Amino acid sequence: MKRSATALLTLLPALAQGAEATAAAPSAAGSLLQVFVGLVAVLGLIAATAWMAKRMGVARTGSSALLNVVGSASVGTRERVVVLEIGDNWLVVGVGPGNVNALATLPKGEAPASPAVPLPPFAARLQSLLDKNRGTR
Repeated sequence: MKRSATALLTLLPALAQGAEATAAAPSAAGSLLQVFVGLVAVLGLIAATAWMAKRMGVARTGSSALLNVVGSASVGTRERVVVLEIGDNWLVVGVGPGNVNALATLPKGEAPASPAVPLPPFAARLQSLLDKNRGTR
């Protein structure tokens, strides 16, 4: 009897520690839920910050009254020809990866109006809905 009582007394702390360890172990579903809620909270915070910046009129900087891009055209996978308006001149430059080359300097002219291209049915319908939505604001 004394032996069984001694064995029981030595096993009780080990059993208690095992029960605490299983109770303290979080479940995988609970951890995933916590990560998901945190992700949604961060994305919501980003969206709210962007909305507030838009409502308060925070504009992107980088545009200048001295320099305007008149137009550009892609001539390769990573190369472009860009027409820049600087004062009373147009500067034609070639832009590639890691370099910009001046191609020509022209007197300021009129930018050609792009020809009116009829929109496909879906695009025309979407454009009319967007115009209607802008009119209600």
